[in-house]
Amino acid sequence: MNYLNNKYDIIVVGAGHAGCEAAISCARLGAKVLLATLDVDHIALMPCNPAIGGPAKSTLVREIDALGGVMGEAADATYIQMKMLNSSKGPAVRALRAQSDKKQYMDYMRNIIENNENIYLRQACITDLLVKDGEITGAIDEYGIEYCARAIILTTGTSLNGKIFVGLRSYSAGRLGEKAAYGLSESLVKHGINIKKLKTGTPPRVDKRTIDYSKMSIQPGDETLHFYSFKPNRPIRKQYPCYLTRTNEKTHEIIKANLDKSPMFQGLIQGVGPRYCPSIEDKVVRFSENPSHHIFIEPEGLGTYEVYIQGFSSSLPADVQVQMLRTLPGLENAHVIKPAYAVEYDYVPAVQTTHSLMSKSIKGLFFAGQINGTSGYEEAAAQGLVAGINAFNYLNDSEMLELSRSSSYIGTLIDDLVTKDIQDPYRMLTSRSEYRLLLRQDNADARLTPIGRKYGLIDDVQFKIFTDKQEAIEQELSRIKDAKISATDEVNSILAKYGEHMERGMKIAELLKRPNIDYNVIKEIDDCTKELNIPFDVAEQVEILVKYDGYLKRQEFQVEQASKLDKFKIPDDIDYSTIDHISSETKDKLSKIRPKTLAQASRIGGVKPADISILMVMLERRAYSKIQ
Repeated sequence: MNYLNNKYDIIVVGAGHAGCEAAISCARLGAKVLLATLDVDHIALMPCNPAIGGPAKSTLVREIDALGGVMGEAADATYIQMKMLNSSKGPAVRALRAQSDKKQYMDYMRNIIENNENIYLRQACITDLLVKDGEITGAIDEYGIEYCARAIILTTGTSLNGKIFVGLRSYSAGRLGEKAAYGLSESLVKHGINIKKLKTGTPPRVDKRTIDYSKMSIQPGDETLHFYSFKPNRPIRKQYPCYLTRTNEKTHEIIKANLDKSPMFQGLIQGVGPRYCPSIEDKVVRFSENPSHHIFIEPEGLGTYEVYIQGFSSSLPADVQVQMLRTLPGLENAHVIKPAYAVEYDYVPAVQTTHSLMSKSIKGLFFAGQINGTSGYEEAAAQGLVAGINAFNYLNDSEMLELSRSSSYIGTLIDDLVTKDIQDPYRMLTSRSEYRLLLRQDNADARLTPIGRKYGLIDDVQFKIFTDKQEAIEQELSRIKDAKISATDEVNSILAKYGEHMERGMKIAELLKRPNIDYNVIKEIDDCTKELNIPFDVAEQVEILVKYDGYLKRQEFQVEQASKLDKFKIPDDIDYSTIDHISSETKDKLSKIRPKTLAQASRIGGVKPADISILMVMLERRAYSKIQ
């Protein structure tokens, strides 16, 4: 293959978090990749908050790492603060969050890309797709240059026909300081792809030298560090604090007095905004009973004076933003470096794709990230990794990676996108997973490393680390089920510090089930446990498996029950319009989504249990008729 003649295996359009994971995974698997981006200096840019992780999102990052992706590794290498959220709660909702050095994160990711000989980086705007007989053959850029490839992954973020709003003023841009991408939306429509609009926004950036931090609450990182990647030897870096302030009555008065200058409230923005990350004016209007809202002050990095005003997204005019900010304690003299803005952009509703993230109508065309209607770096990176693996598999006629809801948050995310007609930017939440006790951030490696190995992204070294850990967990579980602790006065005097007491000797596993007892307590009362010095990650898994054994078994039973509907495969050629006793609305939804199984059909909004029963009877009759 002659790459001097612009012939590649795969073209990745966009170099945000989805594009980076897609390009790197394809290249590591052996494909020659053209990575086309509007600006090579903005690879892996964090245009919104300079952080990775948080509730549900941390599980996505750990799953990306377990499958062989790079986001977790990059976050570990460039953090300026690590914090475990919800640490006092159950393991299903604990969430690691890394405040990142934005510039270092970008440099780290770009270094990976530029040191991979299979990735060809190009600054260009792809404006047209080349399709022949329903299959991708290549693309054309803004200069009229043609590139040949059998697979294309679109990861265009907010660039497609992007329009930025600051007050009632607007201009074409995908992000502040970047041009919008034109032509590609029209090409997609020409090839039968449906396009809609969404809206998102970002807060202002302020000069930290103009902030009085003494009026704010300090938010330090954790003394005991946790990391995203399951790889060893993560760097120990100095941590820097974030700060907390709040809006007040004066802030809200200024916002309410200027709603006539808001493009959202004046109907200039047609796209639907993120439900779970609204603008400050939207919060003030929707939650008018709240006297104030939390605002977090977060550093953007070590080499800049810019700080990010988390929770203060806005599309009000720049001068009004300054007035609003200066009502916040500690920001009375704030100097705004960059104003907040809203951006409206085109996206492709993901019901037009399969669980592999490939288009249902154009073979070899994949979508990942915000173009699928999602919000967040982590959601984008997860999709990019899956799309990259599957683009490579498509070229090699190999089995597609299609993760189930019961296997991962990534599987839940993708299933929601391709099954439910998402109307606002999708954000991963723990509540979206019915199996969240099984799908924790701490056991992502146990769930997905074998899959990453199967698809070629987990090497021998990493797989050996994984198998050694799993063996250590099994050995320790076996040991504590047999090892016994006597109810001596010395033991009970130690247990009394934790509000516990033993009437009789107990197996360690039995004692560990108690809420107030963890491995640190066991080390105090059992010399053998102390001498073994069980690694933290092994002890964590053993403790969770023991304490939550009953709950885990109950959820495993739920998975088993739900899997029964997955066994009912729905043929691709089924004509829903001919099925009696289901409504026209249901027929339309089933025809649009074209679910692969009864389980997926049951998750489509508006499809009732009675409809599923009718479909089940129809499928059974169809199967019986083929036997006869």
